This record gives sequence, structure tokens and C-alpha cells, in this order.
Amino acid sequence: MSKLGNLGARLHRGEIGYDFVKNRKIWYGISILITITAIVGLAVRGLNMGIEFQGGAVFTTPKTSVSVAQAREYAEDASGHDAIVQKLGDGKLRIQVSGIETKEADRVSAELAMHLKVDESDVTGELVGPSWGEQIANKAWQGLGIFLVLVVIYLAIAFEWRMAVAAFVALIHDITITVGIYALVGFEVTPGTVIGLLTILGYSLYDTVVVFDSLKEQTKDITKQTRWTYSEIANRSINSTLVRSVNTTVVALLPVAGLLFIGGGFLGAGMLNDISLSLFVGLAAGAYSSIFIATPLVADLKELEPQMKALRKRVLAKRAQSAAKGESLDNGFAEALDDGPEDAAAAVVGPRNQPASRSRGRGRPSGKRR
Repeated sequence: MSKLGNLGARLHRGEIGYDFVKNRKIWYGISILITITAIVGLAVRGLNMGIEFQGGAVFTTPKTSVSVAQAREYAEDASGHDAIVQKLGDGKLRIQVSGIETKEADRVSAELAMHLKVDESDVTGELVGPSWGEQIANKAWQGLGIFLVLVVIYLAIAFEWRMAVAAFVALIHDITITVGIYALVGFEVTPGTVIGLLTILGYSLYDTVVVFDSLKEQTKDITKQTRWTYSEIANRSINSTLVRSVNTTVVALLPVAGLLFIGGGFLGAGMLNDISLSLFVGLAAGAYSSIFIATPLVADLKELEPQMKALRKRVLAKRAQSAAKGESLDNGFAEALDDGPEDAAAAVVGPRNQPASRSRGRGRPSGKRR
């Protein structure tokens, strides 16, 4: 733990670091590849919408020795619709059939009891009308849209519009990947999935805002110095918050992984998959986008500004001049770090003000000491 803390301190002071911004094209390419895969999966397989969104019935049977595949065949023969069957941890079966009404549900329940060789009274059913499911789906999309609009407005006011655009792109990136994974895996989309999706967007924004806040602080009066370009300061902001972002993500992923792999997989509690998969994929994608997408994209947008282009020219000209004089540069970091970590941080926002000497006036003819 002491080594990890020392690593975080060195990253924060800028003594070491990885150039995330310089290699941004690699991260952009990886994200585009993953996003295209998710979109293709969504287009080919589609989402497995729960009955809360499309209407239908859910039957829960007592413990039975019938396999999942056989129970699915019984349900589809009885209803004439596709069925989704999950085996619960205690040996019970959860059978979901979409597109059936109340009269059909009673008949399907009776046939299932006969085929599964259980009492009809032990088979419980829940019905959801298609109009109610459609209303729930519309409300979910409206809530997501309002959330994204409010986030963009807030970030534009608190920071600037470029950071708002970058955060919006990162959120769309996270949503697309999470939804695509759901399509590829075939997990059921329920209201719990929507709750999990909105939750992970909050985590993603948290990591992004932490980096943006550091970047905003370090770029005050950036044009008054000639040591670093905007992209270099953006990279410094990522490195200074890297350990905190990783720790936050790992701590959040551990309990979610327990729900997904132990609760939903090993113990067979299939309902936990609805929310745990969206949380697990979304948290991982959110941490990735905050570090590799959002901040490098802000740097790209800022470098298009005339004053940032002029700053880059001045920084490069100064480095070329210093190199010609044989001075050690190391991208401008060594010069500040030689003065100490406090001066290195201060150097980002402008030239250092030298403190007044305590011996001022000593040794001068007119200086008197009392």
C-alpha cells in the first residue's frame, strides 16, 4: 500500500506519468472498434426486452427436474410465442412469455403445470399489459434524454462548452457499449437495467468531473507561461487523478462483480443479472472513457483555439531556443520539478514570484539594523 501511495504522490507531482493525450488516436481507435461491435450486435440480435416494456406474462413454477430447454419448448408450444426460461437458485423456473393476454395466461399456466407435473395452484403468474409496457419504455427514454440535457447544461456552465461536449461524447460511448453488451449476451432488459444504466452514468461523470476540475485549476492564466501546452497540462491532470480514479472504480466493481458472477451466475439468482451487468460494464466503460476519451477530446478541441495555437508556438520556440543553448528540457517538467513540487504546480498557472529576501537591506550603507 505504501508503494501505491508513493506512486500516486509521484503521479500527482508530475515526477512520472504516461502520455495519454499523445496516444489518443490509439484510444479513439479502440473505442470506435468496440462501439461498432456493440452497434452491430444491437442491430443483429436486438435487445431482449422484459415484459415490463413489451407486455406479457411471467410464470414461476415450484422446484422441478425438467431442464430449461424442455421447459422452454413446453411454454412455446402452449403459448405460440417465444419464451425465456431461467432456472432459479432453489430449483424453481421463471418462464417469461411476451404478447399474451389474461385468458391465454390461464390456459398456458394450466398446460405448463401439466407438462411439468406440478399442481396448477403452485404455478404463479404475473401479467403486464402491452400499453403499460410501452408507457414504461417511453418514460425510460424520456428520463435518459432529460438526464443528458441537464448534464450538458451543467458542465457548460460549471466548466465550458468543450468539456460539456467531451463529457457528452463519453456518456454516449458508455451507453452504446453497455446496451451493445446486453444485446450480445442476451440478458433481459428490465426497469432494473435502466436504473443500473443511470447509476453508471453518474459514476462516469464523477470520474470525468474530477479530471476536468483539476484541468480547470491548472490552466488558469495558461497563456501567461511558456513551459507547457494545453495538451501537456491535460495529460498532467489525468496522471494526477489516475490513482484516485482507479481506486474508485475497483472498489465499486468488487461488489457488483459479486452480484453478477456469484449471485447471478453461481447461485442462479437470474434477476440480479438485470442490474449487475449494466453496472459492471458501465463502470468499466465509464472509467475508461473518463481517462482515455473525455480529457484527450477536450485537449483536441482546445488546441483548435487561436490562443492555444499561439501558446504552442511559443512553447516550442522556447524549447528550441533552450535546446540550442544546451539546457535540459524533458518537456518542461524537469525545470519546474527542480524547484520542488509546490513550485512545479505553481508553474502551470504562470511565472513564479520570487519571495523577498529576509536579508534585504543588510550590508548596505543606508541600511540600519535595530
